[in-house]
Amino acid sequence: MAAAARLAMRARPLCRPNPGVGSLLVSGEGKDTRVLARGWTREGGRPHAEAVALAGFAGGGAEGAALYVTLEPCAHASPRGPACCDVVADARPARVVIGQRDPDPRTSGEGIARLERAGIAVTVLDDTASAASLADYLTLRRENRPRVTLKLAMSLDGCIALADGTSRWITGEAARAHVHAMRARHDAILVGGGTWRADRPRLDVRLPGLEDRSPQRLVLTRGVKPDGVTVINEPARITDLEGVLSVYVEGGAGAASAFLSADLVDEIHLYRAPIVIGDGLRAVEGIGLGSLDEAHGRWRQVAACELGSDRFTAYQRIR
Repeated sequence: MAAAARLAMRARPLCRPNPGVGSLLVSGEGKDTRVLARGWTREGGRPHAEAVALAGFAGGGAEGAALYVTLEPCAHASPRGPACCDVVADARPARVVIGQRDPDPRTSGEGIARLERAGIAVTVLDDTASAASLADYLTLRRENRPRVTLKLAMSLDGCIALADGTSRWITGEAARAHVHAMRARHDAILVGGGTWRADRPRLDVRLPGLEDRSPQRLVLTRGVKPDGVTVINEPARITDLEGVLSVYVEGGAGAASAFLSADLVDEIHLYRAPIVIGDGLRAVEGIGLGSLDEAHGRWRQVAACELGSDRFTAYQRIR
């Protein structure tokens, strides 16, 4: 299932507005396990991962095999293709292992039931790797909004720029490349109006081979709409973004504080450079906390690594 979840990461974000799902068809057990086919959701959302993995096994070619899939196979037909539970039933694997139930009411439980009615053994896991790979989609279904990641690049003393606003470059080349990889995983990228007016950032992906994954550009402002970007006037308006499952908030301090104050940040990506600035611009402004007790117990570390001389740490919101 962990391998299927890694396959799922290849799908996002080009599969939007559909979730990125991964699937593996395997035979044997233990040391004799053999991968027969792999699949992940394709660009534009079709075909789905199961259909890709089972493309050569229609009509019963997968008997005796096990199909691992990170999300419950869909149970609703679409003009773009049949329901995946029917595709799986037609291939007739011996069993299907599902990483996460689908909260979509058109499928929730029905995909599992139809597989069982077809005589296929089904195991449903609450798999953490599958949940992580589907975090954007699960947030959209459960919270009715895109998942939000806040990126902060700062000095050891918590500054994102010199006092005059100079911020190129706080972190080194490896950290900046890592940021571009994160951009490539998101549907939209957002900066505040002040950052847009001061820097006119490109907000694209500049890694070779991933240029086509540049996210939709957003600006948080109540001022004049800049050309070539989508404007929202408050964080809550991310619910209006059609087809967007994930938003990457890159700055500045005003935008970061606005999303934190609205409790809309699901993950913080912190890049810390081994420098001390002193009298500089702070990474975050006031976010409305009344006491230190309110600050504790909100975040848990989920990842950390060294990027050249810089350190990356990821924290998820505890809800």
